[in-house]
Amino acid sequence: MDAHEGNAHEELVELVLGPLAPSGDATAEFEDGLIEVFGGIPGERTLVRIHRYRKRKREMVAGMVAEVLDASPHRVTPPCPFYGPCSGCQWQHIAYEHQLALKRALVEQAFAEHPELAGVQVVATLPSPDQLGYRNHARFTVRSEGRMGFVNRITRRFVEVEKCLLMSEGVNGILAQLQRLVAETTQLSIRYGINTGEWLIQPSMKNHEIPMPTGQTHYRERLSGRAFRIASPSFFQVNTAQAEVLGELVLGRLDLSGTETVVDAYAGVGTFAALLAPHSKRVIAIEESSAAVRDASINIGDLDNIEFIEAKTEEALFGLEHPPDVLVLDPPRAGCHPDAVSGAIETGAKRLVYVSCDPVTLARDMSLLVAGGYRVAQIEPLDMFPQTHHVECVATLELTNE
Repeated sequence: MDAHEGNAHEELVELVLGPLAPSGDATAEFEDGLIEVFGGIPGERTLVRIHRYRKRKREMVAGMVAEVLDASPHRVTPPCPFYGPCSGCQWQHIAYEHQLALKRALVEQAFAEHPELAGVQVVATLPSPDQLGYRNHARFTVRSEGRMGFVNRITRRFVEVEKCLLMSEGVNGILAQLQRLVAETTQLSIRYGINTGEWLIQPSMKNHEIPMPTGQTHYRERLSGRAFRIASPSFFQVNTAQAEVLGELVLGRLDLSGTETVVDAYAGVGTFAALLAPHSKRVIAIEESSAAVRDASINIGDLDNIEFIEAKTEEALFGLEHPPDVLVLDPPRAGCHPDAVSGAIETGAKRLVYVSCDPVTLARDMSLLVAGGYRVAQIEPLDMFPQTHHVECVATLELTNE
């Protein structure tokens, strides 16, 4: 039994839903404060199932829409039969065009928390080429009898799934072949090359009934016509088609003439570095993951103007032998370490492009960069994760105090 299940009890209350929380759920006034309500849209009048549970010795309260009494005009029927019990997709009940508008609003909301960012332009969210079937990576929880599925983030109940509508056909095909055959593990990861048909399944399975190889250390994917090797621990964008759009967007915002030194910080397996190298004089790529650096050494082996530094970005940006003309920052969801922001300012790069998957940490770091002499030219939301509240952003900054 999960911890939440042991202490939970439920009640139904009528609530009018308010603005979105950073989690993507609507908010509502309840008892002495605000709670977050899964499955709603701001402005709706709903019947909400209240979930109370203890987490780290604190009492927590959350809600899930049980019935819609006055529906938003943006409400649609979720296409997935597991929507709600699964909770992995927050927004399948929202029309896609409104999802894009809400993502822009979440970015604007994050920036509004910083007065020094007032007036920063946030343009319309760029839609994903695919609204379903786009994910090349899945992590499944495995329960008794090898049942593969997901755990509801509010109720903590396990849901076995036959297929996930966000996953590519390749991932779902592997899921169908592994379902109920992987009882030897509690977690299973599938990564699939949309453009290559290669896959990686971790961990390695011993069950002889499994009809495919498992335990691969890496797989390959093609992005913008170029092959990339990706090891199991290495990061790679989950939406391959939109990742190609993202690469072209970053390239366009850097406005390279071919004479520049470019620093690609948080370089991963070398995707941006490989894309930018043909348009630059020199690319200095910084990455602390040894697995990603090993991948990158193969992925960029044919490009002679890329230097790879295996180090933390917050350390490597200080004292670079070749100060950059332009700088790319693509940190994880937690954003940049404060020393990495200081290091970025220290480089004196005339143009900076920051790629972020979290508007809150992006706004925090933009505030620091503005204090360090940069001007935010534009914020461009990009929908890398349809049917969820997550939003990618490309921020373009220019140095003002040369």
